Amino acid sequence: MNAHRSGVFACALAAALAATAMRPALAQEQQAPPRQHWSFAGPFGQYDQEQLQRGFKIYREVCSNCHSLKLLAFRNLTDPGGPGFTAAQAAAIAATFQVTDGPNDQGQMFQRPGKIADYFPPPFPNEQAARAALGGKLPPDMSVLALARSYERGFPWFIFDAFTMYQEEGPDYIHAILNGYTDPPAGFNLPPGAQYNKYFPGHAIGMPKPLSDGQVEYTDGTPTTVDQYGRDVAAFLMWAGEPKLDTRKRVGFQVILYLIVLTGLLYFTKKRVWHAAEHDLDPSAPAAPPEPRPPTEYARS
Repeated sequence: MNAHRSGVFACALAAALAATAMRPALAQEQQAPPRQHWSFAGPFGQYDQEQLQRGFKIYREVCSNCHSLKLLAFRNLTDPGGPGFTAAQAAAIAATFQVTDGPNDQGQMFQRPGKIADYFPPPFPNEQAARAALGGKLPPDMSVLALARSYERGFPWFIFDAFTMYQEEGPDYIHAILNGYTDPPAGFNLPPGAQYNKYFPGHAIGMPKPLSDGQVEYTDGTPTTVDQYGRDVAAFLMWAGEPKLDTRKRVGFQVILYLIVLTGLLYFTKKRVWHAAEHDLDPSAPAAPPEPRPPTEYARS
């Protein structure tokens, strides 16, 4: 039995050493996305409303041609902490989309302009239609893309992330992918129909480069560069995946303050309640003087 355990331990140790030896080679092959500065980062970060509006513009004019946003409703655009659209603006945006509804009196489905209560309609009726239109490729839904996408930071960075509360791997990854299109290096075997992206796993991505400088017009004077486009749409997708981020941070901070005050009150309550009991149980404490006897008892004695 001891020999068996020793063999298992030796195999596990060898596997761990092999994985450690392979990690530098994988790190050289896969380039980690660079860290970006986000307004919603940290325990007190909040979404930038103007950035969310610009990011929605990028999704609406570019990304929505292939990617769905099926978990988000048009009414969510008016939620506190979000892009800050009014109900009238959200209704006007919804009306620009065609939503499948029905059946009607003839038992058939039909298309109608969207309403504020509708969810964002997908660009294709089903997965088969999407693959047929895009050469077999299936674009992922973007509802929780910023939360689902991540990358391995390795040791010791994940320890630092726990202290710095770094949770923006998804937006960093999305921004890097949108800015990572470049020519493949010499000798790289790029599959047909794929594009080279230095931040994508395996570097061969099926999505053609979606953005270029000046493609989407901003009216607030923000630079119209791919770098800025990537930041804005990544922030919007982060909000789409976690729309209650501002509320969660605010409530969490209030809970922490409440727990600190409650801890202090419980501590002083314990000291007061148990003070007399601790004094009685302490043998080194001076004995209390005897209580004086009433005069009648002295007279009787």
